[in-house]
Amino acid sequence: MQQSFDGYWDNRFNRQAIKILPGEYFVTAGKEIIVTVLGSCISACIQDEILKIGGMNHFMLPNDKGYSKAKHIDVIDNSEAARYGNVAMERLINDIIKLGGNRFNLKAKIFGGGRVTNSSIDIGLDNIKFVKEYLKIEGIEILSEDVGDVYPRKVYYVPETNDVYVKKIDRLNNNTIVSREKDYIKSLKKSETESQVFFFSD
Repeated sequence: MQQSFDGYWDNRFNRQAIKILPGEYFVTAGKEIIVTVLGSCISACIQDEILKIGGMNHFMLPNDKGYSKAKHIDVIDNSEAARYGNVAMERLINDIIKLGGNRFNLKAKIFGGGRVTNSSIDIGLDNIKFVKEYLKIEGIEILSEDVGDVYPRKVYYVPETNDVYVKKIDRLNNNTIVSREKDYIKSLKKSETESQVFFFSD
């Protein structure tokens, strides 16, 4: 079951906005805009190009090795599981289909995967490789992308039109994104012992 979200009115886009965090995703057949901020994480924006049903996810790592489709029902309400790409992608696609979408009409745009920390582990690159391979296997065309490099991004996605607006964050006024990335890398080490894309600024 998709999580419930509190939205806010975005005057710039004149739409209701839904903000998602790592491990979350949102799917709609309506007019909402979906917003997230990415460091090394990836967001896939997927739309049924015929019915205009679409959504966006936000995942931090490529695979949850303990997850399988056979156990899907056991983890469907576990937001931690959707921090992993294989879970986040499956849930996003499945919810689009539940709203009436057709797998054969799906198109994707991908964002994020920046190297925003000095860690020896390039999680961003692993995430990029994962999402591209996943979409290739599923037969979903990637219409456009803005991935890699060394900066965070703020991404706005309008499923109705399949437009994506990207703001590259060159200077961080606070260390929220970097701190979140570092904390997650620490927990990882411990656990393992054609619509357009628009760029804009304020």
